[in-house]
Amino acid sequence: MSLFTPPAPGRQPDPHLAHRRATASVTVHGPDGAPLADQVVTVRQRSHDFGFGCIGFDLIDHANGVSADPDADAALAEHWLALFNRATLPFYWGRFEPEQGLPHTQELLGAARWFQEHGAEVKGHPLVWHTVSAPWLLQYEPAEIERLQRERIRRDVADFAGVIDTWDAINEVVIMPLHTKVENGITRIARELGRIEMVRLAFEEARSVNPQATLLLNDFDMSSAYECLIEGVLEAGIRIDRLGLQSHMHQGAWGRERTEEILERFSRYNIPIHFTETTILSGDLMPAHIDDLNDWQVEHWPSTPDGEERQADEIEEHYRTLFSHPAVESMTYWGLSDRGMWLGAPGGLLRADGSPKPAYDRLRRLITEEWWLAPTTLRTDTAGQVQFEGFLGTYEILTAAGSVDLHLERPGMYGVSLHPGDG
Repeated sequence: MSLFTPPAPGRQPDPHLAHRRATASVTVHGPDGAPLADQVVTVRQRSHDFGFGCIGFDLIDHANGVSADPDADAALAEHWLALFNRATLPFYWGRFEPEQGLPHTQELLGAARWFQEHGAEVKGHPLVWHTVSAPWLLQYEPAEIERLQRERIRRDVADFAGVIDTWDAINEVVIMPLHTKVENGITRIARELGRIEMVRLAFEEARSVNPQATLLLNDFDMSSAYECLIEGVLEAGIRIDRLGLQSHMHQGAWGRERTEEILERFSRYNIPIHFTETTILSGDLMPAHIDDLNDWQVEHWPSTPDGEERQADEIEEHYRTLFSHPAVESMTYWGLSDRGMWLGAPGGLLRADGSPKPAYDRLRRLITEEWWLAPTTLRTDTAGQVQFEGFLGTYEILTAAGSVDLHLERPGMYGVSLHPGDG
């Protein structure tokens, strides 16, 4: 039986966002248990369930208290925390463990705990990838490289369990056995094992030490080759927790039509989708003839006023398109600031000097205003009740008698009672 199935009910785009909202009915009781009329109830949203993410690479030193520019990094952290609730941290093997046996575990643990303490969930990226692989792997035969890769997965997933429980388990498998640009140990074993067994290796080793981990299959290849890989992985009995789709748009924004076409294709598996890596430029676009984005190296790639307005429009359209589709669970932007942006591209939401671009302000209005319930004051009716509709997430409900927390986890009606002394 084919795994290319129609999307499950409720998996079609909905610009009205019914899939992102729920309704709560709150009943306020007096000391005797009777409902109280005409009581003031204040509702405050605390968090979003939807993952509004960004990489946290530039804040690792700040999180560990070793920043070279404390003022600039403190401002960057303030901008980051004002928008995002999901952080992606780098586990590229060649940088995480440049010398065999000496991984940068404590540095990354410090950063992950900092984000966690500031209310952000953390994802590690990636456990298996052929690019930025550890050069010291090349001294070994394929069987030993495989053993070391398995050991690395178990070590890092175990070391970070409880702090990082979401991982890009394996990255860009479609091209992995075909990669020839840089010799590396991971491509060697991918050629011997094949793509599906590489995926099995990554997922099974990670689950062996953290069965509750959320594991992603992640790729930039939006062609049918990725669909064929997904189907092969599922037919092999390997559970994919989330599908990762990259959307680096250095050569031009996808636009709503292309994004919806991609979502229609990949939502057929009824696996929640994460847009894991998104870049939209505020300067000149990369020429269309460039096949590998890494091949475009320029000395200076500035952000421009016209480009910044275009970026703001394109980012808003992209976020609205993703947020309106029930299959999408999370979206990560690949760099807050132009300072240190991948490829030196003007893709950040902040300029290199730290000032916000129009795209930052546009996203702030979406995430913290349009898609957020502002503090709301209500009065109970004769039955002691108030109702409110909010976006899926956590809320604090306060009255003169006490308070209660409420989590709107899925669309529908929630009932909650508040008694004196609660909270």
